[in-house]
Amino acid sequence: MAGEHETKLLDWDALEVGQPLPGFSYVLTQQMIDEFRQGVMDPEAAFPTISHKVDVNAYHAVYHDDGSVNARCTFHCYNPPVAGKKITVQAWIADKYFRRGKNYIVTEAVSVDEDGRLLDRVITHELKQPSEVGKKWQ
Repeated sequence: MAGEHETKLLDWDALEVGQPLPGFSYVLTQQMIDEFRQGVMDPEAAFPTISHKVDVNAYHAVYHDDGSVNARCTFHCYNPPVAGKKITVQAWIADKYFRRGKNYIVTEAVSVDEDGRLLDRVITHELKQPSEVGKKWQ
């Protein structure tokens, strides 16, 4: 992930829906699968790809901001990844919206293996004004 000095400050108004974020590839190892399974305490967990935070990490490679709060995250799992296969991830700004006086952005990422199999799709809604979270209890 790029350092904050190498990224742009988020300008919510100028942010464009559909803007691609940096993609990347990696080879999924058996060790990665084993560590994911240990972390989620499920010896048969099939989708270690979701542990990479591929959507928000791609966002933070381009932008920095005052932080965010995860408002919603959806994982669609299609085909379990296979150890030893190269996985390519593409991410983009899927949407942005203003609700109840707060700015939100939606990032989406898709993982595909070297055989072209769709593995998963991750969609994350982030509130981009984290200072707003505790105000209703003040």
